[in-house]
Amino acid sequence: MAIKETELKIPAKVDQLSSVQSFIDGVVEQTGVSMKDSMQISLAVEEIFVNIASYAYQGSDGEAVIKAAIVDDPASIKITFIDSGVPFDPLKKEDPDVTLGVHERDVGGLGIFLTKKTMDDVNYVNQDGKNILTITKNI
Repeated sequence: MAIKETELKIPAKVDQLSSVQSFIDGVVEQTGVSMKDSMQISLAVEEIFVNIASYAYQGSDGEAVIKAAIVDDPASIKITFIDSGVPFDPLKKEDPDVTLGVHERDVGGLGIFLTKKTMDDVNYVNQDGKNILTITKNI
């Protein structure tokens, strides 16, 4: 059950990243999470929002909705990203082979890989023409 829930609607543009980060930082600060957890959340939020801003609307204007909730059972921060862009399930992308050198690996995919490794849950659905990606970090 959510103790506190808040929402940000913002143009899906990379230059809005600092506003998204400030919004999420405000939520995270209320929880007293460790610096490590806070940085992992920040990195995941940056990766997901920049991907939405860069690819979801394929050069057209669009909006992103970011919902953040502090949940009590289990104690966690749940962040949901919603866009109406091109359907894309980042969880279906094969994880990069991190044993290869930087120049031997395919470009892309490292951000969502890190998100999956650092968050306690990552979930995607496409519902009513919307991409809905939710990340959860237990606190």
